[in-house]
Amino acid sequence: MPVGRILLTVMKMKILIGLIFGVVLVICAVLLFRQNQPKNQVPNIDQSLTNKTMILTSSQFKNNDFFPAKYSCQGEGVNPPLAISGTPKSSKSLALVVDDPDAVGGTFVHWLAWNIDPATSSIAENSAPPGGIQGKNSGGTNSYYPPCPPSGAHHYRFKVYALDVKLDLESSADEAALMKAVEGHVLDQAELVGLYQKQ
Repeated sequence: MPVGRILLTVMKMKILIGLIFGVVLVICAVLLFRQNQPKNQVPNIDQSLTNKTMILTSSQFKNNDFFPAKYSCQGEGVNPPLAISGTPKSSKSLALVVDDPDAVGGTFVHWLAWNIDPATSSIAENSAPPGGIQGKNSGGTNSYYPPCPPSGAHHYRFKVYALDVKLDLESSADEAALMKAVEGHVLDQAELVGLYQKQ
């Protein structure tokens, strides 16, 4: 075989190897990027322990409906009343999370509470959850932080979790710490979504 043809073949092989190597690098970079992305903070439910009967409602708004300005920064800024039903009998405590996934800087946590009495069937307007510990919201306070969206309608997720344990968390804990603590202990959960837009 002529030397020129051999050199051409070698060059083609080098180009092919280079292309393969480049593709492998791109795939590795994509996989590494995905691995480093923040996980969606949704705890797993133990499917063997529940029929998923929990329901969370409010007398002031229906699911996926707008709630009154009274519960926002344009009103009294108090929490709306909540009603909880269908809590598993084996529950040792309840946890509550209220957040806004539409916030410009990422999900904004408006309210956190845990070690709520599992027998709780309601959380009254402008009150702390019975027996519960309130954690740090994204505004830096240990209370209900009233919605105050800068523009457009935002979705506010009221979530309650039935747990098979009481949590050993300080009041300085945030949502990330709470979600880590409840992992593997969720018997059931319920969600109520309320909307709000500045008037």
